[in-house]
Amino acid sequence: MPPLRVMPNRNKKSRAVILLSGGLDSSTTLFIARSRGYICRSLILDYGQRHTREISSAVSVARRAGSAYNIIKIAFPWNGSPLIGKAGKLPEGRTVGKIKKGGIPSTYVPARNTVMLSYALAAAESIGASAIFIGANALDYSGYPDCRPDYIDKFNELARLGTRAGREARPIRIYAPLIDLTKSRIIKKGLKLGVPYELTWSCYKGAARPCGMCDSCILREKGFEEAGAADPLLERAKR
Repeated sequence: MPPLRVMPNRNKKSRAVILLSGGLDSSTTLFIARSRGYICRSLILDYGQRHTREISSAVSVARRAGSAYNIIKIAFPWNGSPLIGKAGKLPEGRTVGKIKKGGIPSTYVPARNTVMLSYALAAAESIGASAIFIGANALDYSGYPDCRPDYIDKFNELARLGTRAGREARPIRIYAPLIDLTKSRIIKKGLKLGVPYELTWSCYKGAARPCGMCDSCILREKGFEEAGAADPLLERAKR
């Protein structure tokens, strides 16, 4: 079984592709990859999401990390989730317990990580990268099927079988370093690495400040509270 946790990168010139959404998890993942010595290229996907605030956040985080980046515009014209477009109703006001026990939520975007990892795999093979990093998390999140360990395991196998690099015994590895961490542990790790959480964006809405009511806001608030730290994004929004 391919390892999900990040192993030290002994070749300081190895390249990695990072799927960067501008959220807390993916931003922490970028800084983890950077701390392991990888030369990072961030892929920021504009897939018609509800707002573009997270895209601008991703650009800001990539620049702060000194990472090259590409903004890739794709389309999900069939929608399929309230996170695409602005017509769907977002779940609001749920407790953390209800979020975790509610099954796969309506905010799941069909096969989104499969599409994004496919782009990342193409980019990685094209630029000679040996690794792909994704901020998938299976514990303190909403139960998305493409954020689970078995999914990452299978995509590693697909990457090995479906690329020239893999067939020539140079497999591109997909790492999900946050897969089994609670949100508070992710935040603590990120604070040690200097992740600029004030630049990140987690809210499903793209207003001037986080709504505080959507699932993502609720889980973020819980994470910072349990980490014993103030959310610098909220502190910045108060100014």
